[in-house]
Amino acid sequence: MPESNIEQIGKIKLDLTHYPGEDYYCDGDAEDELLDITRNYSEVEYQRIIEERGSWEILYHLSAQRENIVEWLPITKDMKVLEVGSGCGAVTGALARKAGEVTCIDLSRKRSRINAYRHMDADNVTIHVGNFQDVEPDLPCDYDYICLIGVFEYAQAYIDSKTPYEDFLNIIKKHIKTEGHIAIAIENKFGLKYWAGCREDHLGTYFSGLENYPDGGVVRTFTAEGLRGIAKKCGYTQAKMYYPYPDYKFMTCLYSEDRLPKKGELSNNLRNFDRDRLQLFDEKKVFDTIIQENQFELFSNSYMMLLGPTLEEKYVKYSNDRKAEFCIKTVLKENETRRIIEKHPLLKEAWGHIENTARAYEALSKRYKDSGLAINRFSMERSNSSTESEVGIETEPPYLCLEYVEGRTLEELLDDCLEHNDVEGFERLFDEYFKRISYGEEEKIADYDLIFANIIVPDNVNNAWNVIDCEWSFEKDIETRQIAFRSVYCYLLENEKRNALNLDLIMRKLEIEQSDAEQYRKQEMDFQKYVTGKHMSMAEIRDAIGWPVYTVEAFCEGQELAARKDRIQIYEDTGKGFNEEQSFFIDDAAGEQIRETAQGMTELEITIPGGRSALRIDPCNDFCLIYIQEIKWNGVPIPWKGKQIQVNGFKTGDNTYVCPTCDPNITVSLSGISGEDRNVLQVTIQVTKLPEETVKHMQKRGLF
Repeated sequence: MPESNIEQIGKIKLDLTHYPGEDYYCDGDAEDELLDITRNYSEVEYQRIIEERGSWEILYHLSAQRENIVEWLPITKDMKVLEVGSGCGAVTGALARKAGEVTCIDLSRKRSRINAYRHMDADNVTIHVGNFQDVEPDLPCDYDYICLIGVFEYAQAYIDSKTPYEDFLNIIKKHIKTEGHIAIAIENKFGLKYWAGCREDHLGTYFSGLENYPDGGVVRTFTAEGLRGIAKKCGYTQAKMYYPYPDYKFMTCLYSEDRLPKKGELSNNLRNFDRDRLQLFDEKKVFDTIIQENQFELFSNSYMMLLGPTLEEKYVKYSNDRKAEFCIKTVLKENETRRIIEKHPLLKEAWGHIENTARAYEALSKRYKDSGLAINRFSMERSNSSTESEVGIETEPPYLCLEYVEGRTLEELLDDCLEHNDVEGFERLFDEYFKRISYGEEEKIADYDLIFANIIVPDNVNNAWNVIDCEWSFEKDIETRQIAFRSVYCYLLENEKRNALNLDLIMRKLEIEQSDAEQYRKQEMDFQKYVTGKHMSMAEIRDAIGWPVYTVEAFCEGQELAARKDRIQIYEDTGKGFNEEQSFFIDDAAGEQIRETAQGMTELEITIPGGRSALRIDPCNDFCLIYIQEIKWNGVPIPWKGKQIQVNGFKTGDNTYVCPTCDPNITVSLSGISGEDRNVLQVTIQVTKLPEETVKHMQKRGLF
């Protein structure tokens, strides 16, 4: 080809043979900013820039998590890959690191230059700039993988026919080897986020995909059955469906038909990086119901349809929102003979972490021998994909190969107990857990992450319990009660329904005082910083970008609802426990007084009939911070000692609690306190409402 048709940027070639001479689409100033960043900054600086600038476009195009959607594919250095619609190169880098040769196609010259600048050291990438239909006749027919990531939905924009999606796939199909694969990542028109109030990704309108795009346009997304139907018309009798979560753009987990999500796993759902949204319901709770009803495929937010021979990979979890030395992926593989788990480093810096984890498995196996805890069997392996070391010697990345253990997690069993109000069953399981993890406490090895989800319990609970993940183990003394407290802390954090658990009971069992708990939470915060470094979480980045979330209550009931959420409700225990029938709002009750002080305190004075054994004060119906200055009964302060006053929150200071629930409450026990036929309860408190995301960030940071 003539040299005039080639633009060289670093080691990458831009083939302009079919470039029409101008870009027909552009994101305006955002692309200029991206071009400046990729020209003048190294890739290791992208995360800092994303966090500093708070821009959806910069996050979308430069986040390392964009690569996850293709990184898991078993592409090797002897393979050729075609990427159609490569854009600014969000996934090109991952393909270039894995494959021997990568061919990209994109219509935009500016976007292709951004791609080239960010990957300019890759000597195995050629970018064809031009319309796909013009470039396609020049392509060879021996690709091992063809990747259509966020591209297939636009087929009717550049395939002028009555069946553009089938025609596009048939054209693509001509360029794949007999045993090759076509990977299509696309949104699901029935994705749960759209039902819950997210705008359609491409059009920015509400419910347009659910309504089958009534306003027309060139974009179309599909359900799983819709995609399978297209594939079948093109001669594919089987199309393997994978389910990226939360979506294919920023995937953290990849599920498959052979490993669907379990209840409780899908909790990361507020993902409105690009525009505002409604929140019509709690997606986590609805996902749990969907999973229970075996309908997950229909409502998965995104799909990865893989056409070609079946792969062994059935599930992948990415942990690449950490410091470089801890970035790994966990893969479940299955073939005709076995299922295994593999843990791979994603970066050279993480090789040592994999090797340290292997040593921890060995040491923990010795510690817990004959204890009733079994550390799952493992072996250290070396990957076939070699990397050139600093001294020029080819080295093979280590990875950990682990036995796959069937069964239910301790977390699931504890949830069952809570769901059925089986307090004794919960205590028995927890006591057994604590006894087993305490074994060999004097040894200089401890698994800090012995959370309930990491323990598989057999049908016969008296048999050995299997520990399935020992990644965060340390060669030092860690008190068993600290490990157990952290497990309970994480357990409560992950599901609001678990707030029914009496944390005081667990703390008494573990002989943990409030001062101990506060110290353990601080150590947890230090641990999280150790793992993540200074990186912001995706939730924090979402908040920094600043698109709001509007609740359905705010729209439907407006200020009336807001006022109701601020109302204070009192429950009276007359021997039957707390219930709605034996409760009242203080502004509905006779003989009550309420006033706000100049210092921002709320003072209540309420008349309570005799014969009550306890009272519960619900100060609002929202996540909040509660400071209790004083509670009096008939003019006498109720003491804090003896558990007479309890708050369903985490103590963060003197008489100050953060309540990570929409049902905060203060329980006042009247046991041992004399009363009259008519009594006066006086309460002086200050309630500060907090955004739910703020509370969750505080929890994740270990601030309480």
